[in-house]
Amino acid sequence: MLPPDERHYLQAKFPEFSEALENQMVCVIITNFPLPSGLTPRQSDLLLRLAAGFPDVPPDMWWFDPPVSRPDGKTIPQTQVQEMHLGRTWQRWSRHLNQGEWRPGVDGLESYLTLVHRELGAAA
Repeated sequence: MLPPDERHYLQAKFPEFSEALENQMVCVIITNFPLPSGLTPRQSDLLLRLAAGFPDVPPDMWWFDPPVSRPDGKTIPQTQVQEMHLGRTWQRWSRHLNQGEWRPGVDGLESYLTLVHRELGAAA
């Protein structure tokens, strides 16, 4: 499933994470992922779906359950789609890396989660 170094990172940072295989994608769920102020709820389960070949193949998008919103009701762009994965309904955050933003052999879950944090901060 996950490469050992990625699993060790998650075990150290998010000990309650889980992984599963669905449609030939490695699915990582980070339970109770903390969200910045300006978003509600305060935490949500985060789903990352990783294609075969990760980390040489970059991740694409991420998902939350329960859905994340702004308390003022303003729409967070590219978060309106709901998808079923692992028997749950997830809010898709449609975010894509541009060419050259992912460095195979260098980037991994730690750098990808930095992007997730940055996007959450911008949404808040």
